[in-house]
Amino acid sequence: QVQLVESGGGLVETGGSLRLSCAASGSIFSINTMGWFRQAPGKQRELVAVVTSGGSTNYADSVKGRFTLSRDNVENTVSLQMNSLKPEDTAVYYCNVVVVVTTRVKKAYWGQGTQVTVSS
Repeated sequence: QVQLVESGGGLVETGGSLRLSCAASGSIFSINTMGWFRQAPGKQRELVAVVTSGGSTNYADSVKGRFTLSRDNVENTVSLQMNSLKPEDTAVYYCNVVVVVTTRVKKAYWGQGTQVTVSS
């Protein structure tokens, strides 16, 4: 089993910054991707940013230039630095980690979610 512990989040004014962190622990042989998704009230969960084991990063268009994702392959952590926050960034943010179980099997794990609220 893999456990994800999230930290960060909270309430911030428009234009402010927050940093989210996620640490993975447990039976980890190898991690494929690490990243963050978010879900606003009444909307589907959407990708915010994801990074591969090789360091390639993909961002949602809505956060490009404002959010930065970083990954530590030794500590198995992933962090999301969020700058220039907007009210539309308000959502519950979920850490996502895809673990390599075997050469053919991967399994996704989710954090418990952390609330980010941006006031206008």
